[in-house]
Amino acid sequence: MSDWGDRRPPVETVPEPDDDGRQEPEWPRAEAPSERPPAPPFSWPLPPPGSEEPKASPQHEFHHPLDRVTGRLPRRVRIAVDWIVTIVGAIAIVLAIKAWVVNPYRIPSSSMEPTLHCARPAAGCESRFSDRVLANRFIYRFRDPARGDIVVFETPPKARAKCGAGGTFVKRIVGLPGETLQMRLRRGAAFVYVGGRRLDEPYIEHDRRDIGPEERFKVPAGHYFVMGDNRAQSCDSRVWGSVPEDNLIGKVFMTYWPPNRISFR
Repeated sequence: MSDWGDRRPPVETVPEPDDDGRQEPEWPRAEAPSERPPAPPFSWPLPPPGSEEPKASPQHEFHHPLDRVTGRLPRRVRIAVDWIVTIVGAIAIVLAIKAWVVNPYRIPSSSMEPTLHCARPAAGCESRFSDRVLANRFIYRFRDPARGDIVVFETPPKARAKCGAGGTFVKRIVGLPGETLQMRLRRGAAFVYVGGRRLDEPYIEHDRRDIGPEERFKVPAGHYFVMGDNRAQSCDSRVWGSVPEDNLIGKVFMTYWPPNRISFR
């Protein structure tokens, strides 16, 4: 037999079909990339493989200035120091606000009734509780005191001798620097005249006006003439003179106590 008769054609193997009769195709396998994939657009170029710098060991950093001083102290000591600094800072802020921004005051007498109440059983007081007010201490740095402002001020030396009290008073500005004021009796009550014209004072009740005498006052430059709204029971500029501008502490702008008296002025 010849050599051609012994040679048989190669037998091809056919993959076995799946259960549904379909043959699973053989997909080409992706080879692992030998290089790092390209960086996305608009990004910084990556360093070549193997050139990354070793990461530095984490170190404790003090971000707060106080931690730089107390960072190595025991934990309990640091907590105590932190509380002390917080409390001292809060007290300093409160004192600064009271000294330069806003300060509270209590109405001790009936001189400003019924605008501002004082507490019974003091003479002339109409309320169970005294009004507490807030005074704006910086407003007069931006504008001059105006007629009608209710102000807190340090009393001149004559006030203690004439009224038996000193310290701080709360009154209303009636006369401005350089003005001439007159007290004239009309229908059994005293009215204020400025420059010959009667002053409109809707906040004064008729039965609280003084009954005399008729007087004339000249307000010096740099001074203010103040009076209480309860004219019959107020020891004010009619008795001890006008108030220097430097003695003015601030303008009353709010009543904050008691709750039923909360209001702005």
